[in-house]
Amino acid sequence: MNIYVASSWRNSFQPQVVARLRAEGHDVYDFKNPAPDNKGFHWSDIDPDWKNWTGPQFREGLDNLIAIDGFNLDMNALKACDACVLVLPCGRSAHLELGWACGAGKRTVVLLDGQNEPELMYRMVDKICVSLDEVAGFLGKG
Repeated sequence: MNIYVASSWRNSFQPQVVARLRAEGHDVYDFKNPAPDNKGFHWSDIDPDWKNWTGPQFREGLDNLIAIDGFNLDMNALKACDACVLVLPCGRSAHLELGWACGAGKRTVVLLDGQNEPELMYRMVDKICVSLDEVAGFLGKG
């Protein structure tokens, strides 16, 4: 199965999820290492001061070729996946990715992080898991 793992750069558990699903025989997209010699998209590659951008600067940043290339890598992988696994905690981009996958009819999973703040819209996903073992069991062997 081709799996897209959606999460946050700050999520220290994300690499373990990628490794486990690969060990189960799946083809897993890792946004932190999306292609050989590619360490993923970072806003700082466009501007080290990106955290202080104004609205117009943000809009312009989205049109930067570096941002476009990063978006295309992630979006093409999302379009090609059979399943999307959201690993909490994460932010807006990962939730947009999960929402797109739900709308596209992909298999969808949310892996809770122990904080377990309720979210009503998670009802649209196929499975809410409380452990990586549960995720692996739900997705099966690749």
